[in-house]
Amino acid sequence: MSSKIAPPFIASNLAIDFINTQFGVGDERQECLDDGSSVIEWLQQAGVLSEYHESPPSGLVQLAREMRENMRDLLISAQQGRPADPTVVNYVLERGYHIEKIEWQPTASAFQKKTVKRNMESESLLQPVAWALVQLLTEEDLQLVKECEASDCVLLFHDQTKSHRRRWCSMAACGNRMKAAAHRARKKTST
Repeated sequence: MSSKIAPPFIASNLAIDFINTQFGVGDERQECLDDGSSVIEWLQQAGVLSEYHESPPSGLVQLAREMRENMRDLLISAQQGRPADPTVVNYVLERGYHIEKIEWQPTASAFQKKTVKRNMESESLLQPVAWALVQLLTEEDLQLVKECEASDCVLLFHDQTKSHRRRWCSMAACGNRMKAAAHRARKKTST
C-alpha cells in the first residue's frame, strides 16, 4: 500500500471493509486511502480488481473518499430507519455498471456470456464496492452490522456468528485487549 497503515479486512463484508478504510479516534485517526494508488491496491487486496498496470484515474481518491462517507451515512441512516441521500453511491452505480456481451468460443463451439468493466474510470473501479453496499442495505439484517465494543475502536463488522454475539472487530486485537483489561480490573477490586 502507498499508505503506511494496512487496511483492516475484518468486517466479513466488502462494503463495510471499505468504510473501515478510515478508522481510529482523535489523534489516532488513520486514513488508508492516501492517493489513487492506495485505492487501487485496496481494491486488489479486496479481490475485486485483478491486474491493473495503468496510472490510477484522475480523481479516484476523491471519489473513493466521498463514496465512503456516503456509504457510512447510508448505513447508519438505514440502521436508524431514516432516509439519507444516496447521490454518490448512485452516481458510481450508474456510471460504473458492467457491460454484458456474448462472444463465440471456438473451443466450446458456442456463444458464452462475458461481463466486462465498461471502462477503467474511477466509477467502474469502485462499482463493486457500491454494489456490495446495495446488497448489504437491501438483503442483510442491518442489526448485525455492529461497531467494535472496544472503547478506542470504531471499526464496523458484520456479525455472522451463529449466536450473533460478536463484540469486537477482532478477537486477536481488541477482544484480547478488552478481556485483559477487564481481568486486571477484577483482580484490582478483589484485592
